[in-house]
Amino acid sequence: MNKEIERKFLVIGKSYRKEASKVLEIQQGYISETKRTITRVRIENHEAYLTIKENKKEISKLEFEYSIPIKDGNYLIDNLCNNQTISKTRYIVNFESCRWEIDEFGGDNEGLVIAEIELEDEDQHFEKPYWIKSEVTEDSRYYNVNLIKNPFKKWKNKG
Repeated sequence: MNKEIERKFLVIGKSYRKEASKVLEIQQGYISETKRTITRVRIENHEAYLTIKENKKEISKLEFEYSIPIKDGNYLIDNLCNNQTISKTRYIVNFESCRWEIDEFGGDNEGLVIAEIELEDEDQHFEKPYWIKSEVTEDSRYYNVNLIKNPFKKWKNKG
């Protein structure tokens, strides 16, 4: 079990790409969503993960994540995610001793770029990189599970 403390931000420009230490191609889908939990499967390059998260609109959430065989991950994506997945390219950037994950979404969410930072505690101070625009942590439209139901291309007000 892991406690995830995560904040989300919109991104300006693409200069973070030059600073990236790693790039991942990600496909993920959701197996189930209840009032209390969200169950997700993710394929990152050639690795697969099954994740169960608390479903709440708070910065801190419990998260259980397990590596699974890639064959199982592909089966879950293909058969249990209702043919609905998110694709994104993730850039990993270290800035001022913090790890940032910048996701460029594809498909129906193309044009959306979100940066996430995971913190040790909710009050942790961190420097924002120059490519950060505005915080969207509390805006549930930007949660990946909701981007499947209401993709970015359908939004009238795109923040």
